[in-house]
Amino acid sequence: MTKTKGKSETDKGPSFEQALARLEKIVDKLDDGNLPLDESIALFKEGTTLAKVCRDKLAEAEVQVKEALKAGGDDEVEIPDEDELGDEDEGDEEG
Repeated sequence: MTKTKGKSETDKGPSFEQALARLEKIVDKLDDGNLPLDESIALFKEGTTLAKVCRDKLAEAEVQVKEALKAGGDDEVEIPDEDELGDEDEGDEEG
């Protein structure tokens, strides 16, 4: 027996791209503001779960990149901290 690619992805949950795409759809629906309260709450809960999936997968990717850089002997590359990355976007928005 051979496992299909889709089956193995389902066992691990959605991919980052799948979770992000679904999360974007949920945000669009909630932004419309035309949903019943119960449906809005259900979508919000699903969205928070998907956001956690995305955060976890990004953290895994960060670890893999750091390990690859160490294995490659590239000590000169500095990976910014999460706080440094978050500050860049805040200055771009106008109140």
